[in-house]
Amino acid sequence: MDNTLAFARSARRAAARGVTLVEVLIVVAILSLIAGGVAVAAFSQLAKARIETTEQNAREVRNAVNRWRMKNTDGCPSVSQLVADKEIDSASKTEDAWGQPFKIACTEDDVMVASAGPDKKDGSQDDIRVPKGGLGGK
Repeated sequence: MDNTLAFARSARRAAARGVTLVEVLIVVAILSLIAGGVAVAAFSQLAKARIETTEQNAREVRNAVNRWRMKNTDGCPSVSQLVADKEIDSASKTEDAWGQPFKIACTEDDVMVASAGPDKKDGSQDDIRVPKGGLGGK
């Protein structure tokens, strides 16, 4: 019975003592490492999603330009003209994921829609073109 009583006293002392500051700091450090890893993964996925969204929106603009050119035999429309002529819904995304307007280039038999990409500088490696490599692009 002495052993049972001693064990009960030591269990009560441990419960009363609570958690030490070192234990709390270790838990906070572990949670910080986990949160940092999740943030890195989420940011890379966000960047990838922005590129994919911009490519999809550029395809939609290109399709609208092709429809517009079937009705209008000359010229190359701007995005605002496509909206005005109702080839693109006014609620559609007419800018890339970085807030820059799409650039439209037309030749006699092809249309290219481009975005300057994440760095917002034309002619750099991260430019987004639809179709890829269209009109002599990379």
